[in-house]
Amino acid sequence: MTEPLFMTDPYRKSATARVIALTEEGGIVLDRTIFYPRSGGQPGDSGTLDLGDQRIAIATAVKGEGGAIVLVPAEAVTLPPLEAEVEQRLDWERRYGHMRIHTALHLLSVVLPFPVTGGAIAHDKGRLDFDMPEMPDADERAILEGRLNALVTRDLVVSEEWITEAELDAQPGLVKTMSVQPPRGTGRIRLVRIGDGAGQVDLQPCGGTHVARTSEIGKLTIAKIEKKGRQNRRVAIEFA
Repeated sequence: MTEPLFMTDPYRKSATARVIALTEEGGIVLDRTIFYPRSGGQPGDSGTLDLGDQRIAIATAVKGEGGAIVLVPAEAVTLPPLEAEVEQRLDWERRYGHMRIHTALHLLSVVLPFPVTGGAIAHDKGRLDFDMPEMPDADERAILEGRLNALVTRDLVVSEEWITEAELDAQPGLVKTMSVQPPRGTGRIRLVRIGDGAGQVDLQPCGGTHVARTSEIGKLTIAKIEKKGRQNRRVAIEFA
């Protein structure tokens, strides 16, 4: 199992680690990592691994078996030996973009309170698909964009808590996504909260990385709203 350092400190940009496994496909497994593995619409992180004079470019990270996180080199290279100590560094600007967009999409699900049928995150844009019967017109789109940016500028704190799977089962309304369910099997589910106390605006299961406060997101625009089915509406956002 790989210790996911990004879960306790998503702002950490570098860390040492020990190589504990190599995959047949040329992937590298560390005992702990700052690289987020592709999951839930959020891409895997990229960056570098340094071992002495050797630098290995990491294209992405994916989930492996048994809780392992596999770092995928950008090209075929000589892999580090088992037990070697490496220094890992993130492509921070890309990751930070993912964090800002991910938190922004949670806010989008607040201003559009419909079931979510899909989503995707990039470093500078993102989208959610909603089970929404009507297409917003131009005036409604402008109002939605204003509400979204109002939540951003409120500088709401973003925090987390953990509940049991049984507690989640007792509160099914916490799950907004229809196509992706929270990962189970460990007995615990992570919740991401935006706002606190009477100022709370959102609480939902999520395993991704987020900013600490909504003001870090910056100004957003609703780039496009598309009809993707009888009731499926795709809403795309990007940085202004």
